[in-house]
Amino acid sequence: MKLRLWQAECINLALTQYQNGNSHFLALATPGAGKTLMAAELANQLLKSNIVDLIICFSPSSIVSQDFKESLQLKTNERFDGLIGAKGRALTYQSLQYLDVHFWQLFERYRVFVIFDEIHHCAGSNIDNANAWGEQIILNIQNKAQYTLALTGTPWRSDAAPIVLSSYQLPNNKIACDYVYGLSEAIGDNVCRVPQIVAVDNSRITVVDDADTKTFNCFKALLNDSGVSYQEIIENEAVIKYMISSAQKKLTSIRLKNPDAAGLIVASSVEHAHQISMLMRTHFDENSTLVTYRENEPTSIIQQFRYAQTKWIISVGMISEGTNIPRLQVCCHLTNIKTEMHFRQILGRILRVTNSKNQEAIMYMPAEPKLLEYAYRVNQDVPLEADVVKFEKIEVDAIENTADIDSSYISFNKQSKKPSKAQFDFDNFADYSDQPAMNNRPQATEEHFLTGAYERIINISGRFQQEAIALGLSELR
Repeated sequence: MKLRLWQAECINLALTQYQNGNSHFLALATPGAGKTLMAAELANQLLKSNIVDLIICFSPSSIVSQDFKESLQLKTNERFDGLIGAKGRALTYQSLQYLDVHFWQLFERYRVFVIFDEIHHCAGSNIDNANAWGEQIILNIQNKAQYTLALTGTPWRSDAAPIVLSSYQLPNNKIACDYVYGLSEAIGDNVCRVPQIVAVDNSRITVVDDADTKTFNCFKALLNDSGVSYQEIIENEAVIKYMISSAQKKLTSIRLKNPDAAGLIVASSVEHAHQISMLMRTHFDENSTLVTYRENEPTSIIQQFRYAQTKWIISVGMISEGTNIPRLQVCCHLTNIKTEMHFRQILGRILRVTNSKNQEAIMYMPAEPKLLEYAYRVNQDVPLEADVVKFEKIEVDAIENTADIDSSYISFNKQSKKPSKAQFDFDNFADYSDQPAMNNRPQATEEHFLTGAYERIINISGRFQQEAIALGLSELR
């Protein structure tokens, strides 16, 4: 496979720095740009030039580790299974704490090249401030490996701790990267798709508790003044239905040109994922693939979905950074993790350019203030036009001729001392979907909403709004 220009430039710069006596190289490349292929080619050139003897790769998950293993084997025509005769091994960061003295002796006997994918998982400038993975790197790899390559698409940590092996620039204390390939460059080179983010809000929200009744005209006001948590919003059935309905329509239109295009829904917990999966079956008559840490062989599930025709996959922490499923083009952000790093990694899952006719990439998310802030910052990384961001407050009707029909509301009611089941009314909300609501919904659908102890009634009614944030070259279609 021919290298992209940025990949060739990055490899040449890394080789130059290694030859000049620098043993570590940090490459920042936007999610979806092709860091795995670049690292594999650099490893191949080091091997073929007899500069290193072995290659070890660490990554944050088993699915990413498998991708690195396959890429290294393809590029070098060598084995990377760790057995006798192999040229190395691909491991997860979790395995760092379980490697024995015999493994670490490899760094004393051989010239080892180590690749760290998504290095930001490993913290520590010294033993005192290191996390468990960073400590092992400082003790056993730093100053012992022949060369190291660190890769990241998000060069910071949510806890602001220093990233292992990294240096920082004063006075802003930003991480010093040896090579930077941003989203703007990737879009310009047709390496990444133009991201489009749709922030879903609601104009009529009522909260009833024992004291009084309050109304709110947006999620921001609701979160600021009501005591309602963000978790309650993303578990709200009306919110889930609306976001899935919008995403489903967009995915259906994309699949007219790209028959294998797929969508990703990122849930906040295993129970939440099952709730969403149940709603997709009962309300949208749509099957989905579910992948969580509780599933048997989740890596195998992801691999099968990667090459299948299934439309939707629902994930809890299993498809984020580094997971390569190029056919993903639509995403629903329904996780309660609200860090910028996680936001960008989820967005990165739908940005990989393919050979398909349609290259749209759309993320749907609730209009939560932090998420909106991250979306605006993504816009700062895409300086392609003078007026890049378009704001549109659109009252969206999912089907025609429904202007006079209000959506129904959902009640979470535990005002009395005795636990009372939540009351659900789907009758009118069905008008927001192309798919008819099914009358024989299993009881399990309702029970998912009883996992939280709510002290109030939350009524979310009225027309949902979409704030369209077009990041890049084209407006939302």
